[in-house]
Amino acid sequence: MTLTNRDIVELIAWRRKLHQNPEISNEEEETAKEVVDFLADTGPHKVLTGLGGHGVAAIYESGKAGPTVMFRSELDALPIYELSGVDHASLVPGKSHMCGHDGHTAILAALGRQLGREKPARGRVVLMFQPAEETGNGAAGVVADPRFGEIAPDFAFSLHNLPGVPFGEVRLKTGVVNCASRGMRIVLEGKTAHSSMPETGVSPMMAISQLMPALPALGSGTFADDNFSMLTVTHAAMGEAVFGIAPGHAEVWATLRTRRDERMANLCAAAESLVTQIASQHGLSTWWDYQEIFVASVNAPDAVEHLRRALDEEGVVHGEEALPMRASEDFGLFGHSASSAMFFLGAGERHPALHNPDYDFPDDLIPIGSKIFMRAARNLLG
Repeated sequence: MTLTNRDIVELIAWRRKLHQNPEISNEEEETAKEVVDFLADTGPHKVLTGLGGHGVAAIYESGKAGPTVMFRSELDALPIYELSGVDHASLVPGKSHMCGHDGHTAILAALGRQLGREKPARGRVVLMFQPAEETGNGAAGVVADPRFGEIAPDFAFSLHNLPGVPFGEVRLKTGVVNCASRGMRIVLEGKTAHSSMPETGVSPMMAISQLMPALPALGSGTFADDNFSMLTVTHAAMGEAVFGIAPGHAEVWATLRTRRDERMANLCAAAESLVTQIASQHGLSTWWDYQEIFVASVNAPDAVEHLRRALDEEGVVHGEEALPMRASEDFGLFGHSASSAMFFLGAGERHPALHNPDYDFPDDLIPIGSKIFMRAARNLLG
């Protein structure tokens, strides 16, 4: 159940290769090929590719009846220019693995090596390398893929590294661990005019100035409350970048966030009503759409207990501090059809934060993450 020193050296080298060649959401074609090639000699019973985009599922069968246990990692990087200064820094300008998905992928590859040496005694293990987590459409694409029925799991587990938590410690709890969220793009349409005669047009200026504070004011409750909701304006633009035209078009982008999925519908309805009211007040037409939709990640009690047992048996310190988090994670969608749980693996109290340009995944987390997953697999499947 343990990795050899050679395994660890090779996994670190491979993780750094992935780090140097990042591909952002929905573009992970070469990363997916790397995964398939790296796992080839571990002898999976079957490998599905192109799941929900560029997803890869490696299946390790026992040949005996039992549950299907899925472990999931992410393939995608971020559109961030890396400033870490490490020797294996991104070779692709403006793109980098600033969330550690390269490390999570290496952890799953480590699990594949161990399963290649000793298949599960019953049931089967699915290693799911998921695309497009950062945009929220990756898990949705995988679940919607007709072939997902071939691997529909009974249990689903995942992890995410977490700077700010002592290195190698785990944070895990039952219930909500990540918020539901979605991006709302609001478009306001009026009529342009010459800037010397603005009264002949219909400007969105007053409407956009009202929306900027009114949208965040829709939030309610404290984060400790299940009824918590939050709305953050992330972008606003109006008119053309010229002096001669009074504007006739504007956009406001906002992120809506709730602890519970049920609360999201109410927040959307309130935002839509507000936009309609303000647009009408100023003689504007309006429309909106939703993007980057994440459901809440809710850890099932039985899945959490399996992880806690694995942590205790491996001597990994764990607690519930720092959970739940406001940030979103599309792993939650797998919990709609499986008993699922995600844990958070400490990257160090002073480690650069996720999505920061100086972040790099700590390689020493690879054997820690993989041994937790392996112990959980063995406990469930013998």
